Amino acid sequence: MKPLLAALLVLLPAAWTPTAAASTSDTACTSSARPVVLLHGTFSDSKSTWRELTDALKKDGRCAHALDYGGRGKRPVAQSAGEVSAFVDEVLRRTGAATVDLVGYSQGAVLARYYAKNLGGAAKAGSLIGIAPPNHGLPPGDMPDWLAKDCPACVDQVAGSPFMKALNEGGDLVGALRYTTIASEHDGLLGLATQALTGPADRVSNVVVQDRCPLDFTGHGQMTHAWTTVKWVVNALRNNGLADPAFTPC
Repeated sequence: MKPLLAALLVLLPAAWTPTAAASTSDTACTSSARPVVLLHGTFSDSKSTWRELTDALKKDGRCAHALDYGGRGKRPVAQSAGEVSAFVDEVLRRTGAATVDLVGYSQGAVLARYYAKNLGGAAKAGSLIGIAPPNHGLPPGDMPDWLAKDCPACVDQVAGSPFMKALNEGGDLVGALRYTTIASEHDGLLGLATQALTGPADRVSNVVVQDRCPLDFTGHGQMTHAWTTVKWVVNALRNNGLADPAFTPC
């Protein structure tokens, strides 16, 4: 099996996990904290991605708002970003908040970065937290024609693609956003280097689960369901978007 295809298949068990969860956007929720906008990954949706995190955010006094974008995240990332832009505007209008916090899983993190850089999102968000984010691209390799045709977003996310080159041109950071990345040594799809962002410590926190929890073997498809990840997201939100590398979530 080709390396890239094998890597993409790591995503499928999580994407096909059935769920009976209700909508992850609680329109009745009110909070003095910034609204949290959740962006799922490729081949997935909000309900199957955010069950554990939305419960944790509610317990922490925060309101979660999630959308299903891009036909299960398969359309071009730039096209999906337009959906995210409209959704954030609606969340801001409905809540009266000035800014949101963005939490993206896998493609969702890259999508949030594109939105921040190209669609004015940097002025509408305080922080961007990426869970298992392919910030510098999926491993290159031969992609079957059927997959490239059905999933333009997959093509966009490959290292060296025109999309990835444009996204990272000029550096990883935009505006005054604060960034956290949460990665696992056992990701199975992405190496640690492609997930990390480069920037000063008061703007960027790159944390690796095993640095604090060496016996955690969470892989890419399970990251949003792991309590270590969930606790680190909450920790980052409590610290104005920057996860504390000394925090122990296990």
